[in-house]
Amino acid sequence: MKFEEMSVVEHITELRKRLLIIIAFFLIAVIAGFLIARPIIIYLQHTEEASNLTLNAFNLTDPLMVYMKFAFIIGLVLTSPIILFQLWAFVSPGLYEKERKVTLSYIPISICLFLLGLAFSYFVLFPFVVEFMWRISENLDVNQVIGINEYFSFLLQLTIPFGILFQLPVVIMFLTRLGIVTPMFLSKIRKYAYFVLLVIAALITPPELTSHLMVSIPLFILYEISIFISRFAYRSAQKAKFEEANKEEK
Repeated sequence: MKFEEMSVVEHITELRKRLLIIIAFFLIAVIAGFLIARPIIIYLQHTEEASNLTLNAFNLTDPLMVYMKFAFIIGLVLTSPIILFQLWAFVSPGLYEKERKVTLSYIPISICLFLLGLAFSYFVLFPFVVEFMWRISENLDVNQVIGINEYFSFLLQLTIPFGILFQLPVVIMFLTRLGIVTPMFLSKIRKYAYFVLLVIAALITPPELTSHLMVSIPLFILYEISIFISRFAYRSAQKAKFEEANKEEK
């Protein structure tokens, strides 16, 4: 059944089915997250960045809060391929046959980009930020008493957004395939996009020029890569429409 031929009720029913599948897998993944969380938390406590800190629990529930945060995020990461597949399954009836196969390949690419964003933020940006904050404390002669909940919250707030931001090329490619954006439009709004990316970089980094540039420059590169990918996706989409139109005429 064609996407455009489905009624509103059928769209809602289909969307409800997809959401129920996602919720069911997410609950299972969160349970798995509780099993996986402990070794990950212990490993992160013994890394070079954390080894110089004494992590304390200021509230009785702090260890539980850390445990639940990691279980939730692990569950979300494990469920992400299912979320992407269900999204693809929902919109695929409105795509041409060739577009369905191409957009399905976006799922592993998206997961790889998310992991790449996490790796960049954790191994490159996070150590720099921790060292910067430590230097400020030493200059002010401040003895830092770090809460375990605050430490891991800061770690997650710095790394998870990067995993999401690294999805930009895949999102742009997908939106281009759907005809929502074009490479011409992305080029036209480049200066506004750069401004938004600068603001995002300022929000997730300390008020220091080097760290701001460490975030801003990769984001600018990602945007330019997105435009390049959008051009490729746009040409492919136009070619697919032309071929499909010729088939229908025959």
